[in-house]
Amino acid sequence: MTTASQPPAITSTDDPERQALLDALRQNLHVLGELAIRYEVETRPERSQDMPIIYRPESVVDLLSDEMSQLAQEQVRVLLLDRKNRVVGQRTIYQGNGYTALVRPAEVFRPAVIEAVPHIVLVHNHPSGDPEPSRDDIKLTKDLDEVGKLLGIELLDHVVIGADDWVSLKTEGLF
Repeated sequence: MTTASQPPAITSTDDPERQALLDALRQNLHVLGELAIRYEVETRPERSQDMPIIYRPESVVDLLSDEMSQLAQEQVRVLLLDRKNRVVGQRTIYQGNGYTALVRPAEVFRPAVIEAVPHIVLVHNHPSGDPEPSRDDIKLTKDLDEVGKLLGIELLDHVVIGADDWVSLKTEGLF
């Protein structure tokens, strides 16, 4: 039985020619990633076809509420979705304190750009148990929606999970 070996890591070097080649390669990979997103090219065909599909906010809640409703600190996650809204990844963007989470749009969209996915869902919990979105939650969501439009990555929803309830900002018409 043979196993696939990983290619050696590409690292910086003191050799100027090699460094120029590495810089060109990184730039080409960046451009290819942008093209993959723009034209919705599946860049990871090995992704499992049996991943959960996000049809509505309840799908997000079913996937994450058991875990996130119990957290003592505010946590922000992004679900990475393919063209058919299958979850192909989940990243924790921020682990905050009991009251707030400071999130930059670049941190939210970075995993989506790297994984070349066309859709994301933002999810965070409120350790207080009350899922009512704050003014900051609403402002962040509107800002992320605008950034996503510029990047060609659609923010499908922002779900806030409380102790026993949840709120979809999309369903509530807050963005």
